[in-house]
Amino acid sequence: MKIEILFEDYHIIIVNKPNNVLIHNSYYARNIKEETLLDLLFTQFGYHLYPVHRLDRKTSGVLMLAKHKENVAVFQELFNANQIQKTYLGIVRGFVDLALVIGSPVKNPDTKIYKDAETFCEPIYTKLLDIPVIPYENSRYSLVRLTPVTGRMHQLRIHMNKISHPIVGDYKYGDRFHNRMFELEFDCENLFLHAHSLHFSQPITHENIYLNASFPNDWIKIFKIFDWNLM
Repeated sequence: MKIEILFEDYHIIIVNKPNNVLIHNSYYARNIKEETLLDLLFTQFGYHLYPVHRLDRKTSGVLMLAKHKENVAVFQELFNANQIQKTYLGIVRGFVDLALVIGSPVKNPDTKIYKDAETFCEPIYTKLLDIPVIPYENSRYSLVRLTPVTGRMHQLRIHMNKISHPIVGDYKYGDRFHNRMFELEFDCENLFLHAHSLHFSQPITHENIYLNASFPNDWIKIFKIFDWNLM
């Protein structure tokens, strides 16, 4: 699998991470034996890269990696100081009618302590389908733009579940009936959460960088079926 490169300079590489690819091996994914993103990138480039931030295995989209280990902290500080803007797109159950801020705390999986978390959710499109999903005679979906203010593990997935608009394809926090409908009707099993854009000033070169990551095939299929013009 060849990884799409969105940006590269002497200090960093920014890639479009595919669905269902781990960034690196971890305790939480100890039973998954497939090649990681770092493995694939080492094969592609022939040298080691160092992730600056993280995406869930099932989430696709923009991911930044440092070429030199000593620079990881330099770029992580952008995230820590909220000097980098990340936006995600998600397809969720139900109609999201208004923009809102979700501020529910999120539990840390290691310490089991809840930490403050904040996400801005903005509706883009809605779709009503004449396909029954338990317990209703039809099904409703929204395309939303999600901007996390904090970066807790699974934050966006947990927050959308908290407001009763879980992300389609989320088998941990989502709605199994809607997930199953997407499998049967559209042959789509992936999580519909995509890290779509990244905007920041490169702290070493001071270049202003704005990137969009192209959509996986499942997204393109649903955009056509739902008549959502975002391509």
